[in-house]
Amino acid sequence: MPLSTWLLGVKVRGEVAPDAKSFVLNLGKDSNNVCLHFNPRFDIHGDINTIVCNSKDGGAWGTEQRESVFPFQPGSVAEVCISFDQADLTIKLPDGYTFKFPNRLDLEAINYLAAEGDFKIKCVAFE
Repeated sequence: MPLSTWLLGVKVRGEVAPDAKSFVLNLGKDSNNVCLHFNPRFDIHGDINTIVCNSKDGGAWGTEQRESVFPFQPGSVAEVCISFDQADLTIKLPDGYTFKFPNRLDLEAINYLAAEGDFKIKCVAFE
């Protein structure tokens, strides 16, 4: 979904499917240049209740970063807030826990947001 360029942040609120295995939020320049691949995994690919983050540069995946804090519940509403600067993306989870992921692509702006998997977006707000 093409978006107008944003610099400060985005809030994504949606419903997690009752039988959720995983979902993905991708943010970046386009589908081959993703500065944040945000992938909460309930039970898939050998990961249970783990958030996997990565980046994709020119179609090539980087090194995964795993977070063990997992406030997502199947069948619930969840909100993720992502703020952005040239050094890092800061991800705020539904329980208020915050962590950083490096802006490996050194993007100055983000104009691409895509969602996949067991998460139905209800609202996207730009800050």
